Amino acid sequence: MGVGDAAGTDLPYRLLFGMGGLRTAGDLVARAQMAKKMKIAEAKIYVSGKLGIDLETMTDECAMKELREKLDIGSALSSIGHAKGIAAKARIASLCGFQIDCVKNFLEKTKPSGALPTSE
Repeated sequence: MGVGDAAGTDLPYRLLFGMGGLRTAGDLVARAQMAKKMKIAEAKIYVSGKLGIDLETMTDECAMKELREKLDIGSALSSIGHAKGIAAKARIASLCGFQIDCVKNFLEKTKPSGALPTSE
């Protein structure tokens, strides 16, 4: 599983999507494992606490779809008007206390600089 190995991403994808991925809370648990350096059981407890749900609800696709829409943190098939992409990641970062580099970079680049516009 080295760089450029086409099969190298197989295991992480199986683990992520085996837990439901965006359909449930697998993506959040995987991010907690990586960002907070947690074991899977610890990450599940952390995420369930942040979402305010029990561990069983985390694996229920219907309940998680409703929760993801309510919290506006994105889902596999986001409806019109719900957060997608960087907006969903920003909400996830805020809700779960994750530092997500692309969110941090986006916020830094879009922060008003304080300079006044010039008229030409």
